[in-house]
Amino acid sequence: LNALPERPPRQQIRFLPVPGDGESRVTELVATRLPVLADHPLVRGPRFRRLKIGAGHRLDVKASGVFVLGIGHGNKLLTDRYNCHLTRVYTVGGLFGKATDDFSDTGKLIEKTTFDHITREKLERILAVIQGTNHKALLMHSNIDMKTQEAYELAVKGLIRPMGKSPPIITAIRCLQFTLPEFQLEIHCLHETQQYLRKIVHEIGLELKSSAVCTQVRRIRDGVFTVDDALLRTQWDLQSIRNAIGNCQLKVQTEIEKTLG
Repeated sequence: LNALPERPPRQQIRFLPVPGDGESRVTELVATRLPVLADHPLVRGPRFRRLKIGAGHRLDVKASGVFVLGIGHGNKLLTDRYNCHLTRVYTVGGLFGKATDDFSDTGKLIEKTTFDHITREKLERILAVIQGTNHKALLMHSNIDMKTQEAYELAVKGLIRPMGKSPPIITAIRCLQFTLPEFQLEIHCLHETQQYLRKIVHEIGLELKSSAVCTQVRRIRDGVFTVDDALLRTQWDLQSIRNAIGNCQLKVQTEIEKTLG
């Protein structure tokens, strides 16, 4: 906003003394139009100094991807989105063969293990167990009688989710790539933190009688927002931000009305 062309400063009429002509040399007062110095940028500073911006579900310093911000009225929409308890999707990279103190590949090395016995089939079997366990937790925290018509209608719409506080819940998990010792997962989850996802990678390594560290956490979807909606650092200008807000308004409104009614 402050980089936009500014309106010219206001003008004021001042009577300035001017030496007269001729022999008398009588000083005269002449009306002169001058700019108001209080409007000069070097005097008043930036025109916009306060803008209310809110952050959606945060990303820690080791994670990347979609990060939703609210500007002005958008802060109320952030609260509505939070009450919707929407699913977020991540791609998570892992590396078998070592363990660290913070479950990431940049942490302090604790141990090294073998991993030659691990296969994709064994990994996918563990992922199926994780998904099944979390599905039971999802039903328990949703507080819905699964024998009712309401539960059936919510299941058809894909809206069965905890509508209050709950532990992190994984709604879906699958293997995208597997090339020992590296692998990549796609994780759909609720109420998670990025550190929780790194711990999941660590626990997968333990279940496979090995160890594993997380090499990457990247959020590719947050509710209706995807990577395609995100603005790169080079796109942080007024017109790009206005376009992004305009393109997502209908999607956000539809999402909130669908979930909260």
